[in-house]
Amino acid sequence: MMYDAFAILMSAYHPSLNLLGITTVHGNSSLPHTTHNALSLLTAIGAPSIPVYPGSANGLTRPAVHAPAIHGASGLDGTTLLPTPINTHATEPFIEAMSTALLSTPKGTAWLIATGALTNIALLFEQHPEVAEHIKGLSLMGGAIGGGFTNAPMGKVDDRERIGNWSAWAEFNILVDPEAAQALFSNPVLRTKMVMIPLDVTHLVLATGEVQSLLLHGKGGGAASVLEDGKVGEGKSTLRKMLVELLLFFAKTYKDVFGIEEGPPLHDPLAVAVILDGIAGAEIPFYDFEDGKDRKERYDVHVVTEGSHEEAQNGAETGRTIVKLLPEGEEGVKIPRNLDVKRFWGVLEDSLERANAVNRANGVS
Repeated sequence: MMYDAFAILMSAYHPSLNLLGITTVHGNSSLPHTTHNALSLLTAIGAPSIPVYPGSANGLTRPAVHAPAIHGASGLDGTTLLPTPINTHATEPFIEAMSTALLSTPKGTAWLIATGALTNIALLFEQHPEVAEHIKGLSLMGGAIGGGFTNAPMGKVDDRERIGNWSAWAEFNILVDPEAAQALFSNPVLRTKMVMIPLDVTHLVLATGEVQSLLLHGKGGGAASVLEDGKVGEGKSTLRKMLVELLLFFAKTYKDVFGIEEGPPLHDPLAVAVILDGIAGAEIPFYDFEDGKDRKERYDVHVVTEGSHEEAQNGAETGRTIVKLLPEGEEGVKIPRNLDVKRFWGVLEDSLERANAVNRANGVS
């Protein structure tokens, strides 16, 4: 959930966005943990009034699966600076809250952003299919393609190349509830409004040492060191130090497990950033076409639902996202192949500085 922190930060503080609310879901940790973490993060960034709704504790048909080896037992290990939440979670049922919030917006303006298991989203459209026609789009971080879709390093486990991060074939968010993912990709209305950000894209955006310094010290901070005597330095604010501590915890686990040493990928905020593509004054260019071809590419996406979570760990393709390029002009799922990485980090830093300003105004260092 470390990268959820950056997704929430950008959603709450980008001037072109209005974060209506957050639903939590089973995934990196249990639902009580992910709900507490969301509330704590909102307090840390000075936005505790944004409502949080506990969502699904299990998949549509499968038990929950967690990732303590990557994110720690709490789902957000690595720092002692997370504050006690100021507010408690909302009590309204999450599906009704999502439907009400989205339908209250002008038609064709609201984005739904999924950065975890897709259970909550699948239940929303199952019970309120009219929301699919109403929203502008659904952006999700999930899936893995492979086959040279991008030049991103996908990592190795036991010296074996793989395309997934939770199994050899599958990305975690899709694998933990593949039935939910397949329900969304097969929805005839949603499939033309969906943007999928797979590992092939997120692994292009690595939080290198230079990026870590930017996040800790801000723009103009020079080449100041992130680590002092093996610990994260004080930096420009407590919030910045907390986020970099979380980042370095994730960097270590990603290095130890997947062998990616340059820095960890920052998955989830890309699902937020992609909806800014094309917005005047806020653009983060994403390139949804193959190098050398200046044309729009759209895809059909199929999720493998056969097999258990255990079988996936033993080589089954459960949770794999199989993509097929559609004929030119046919609408389908947008899957970018690249983005302006430098611009992305600049926009994220701007959001972080806005959060710092709010905290300072509230007397938080």
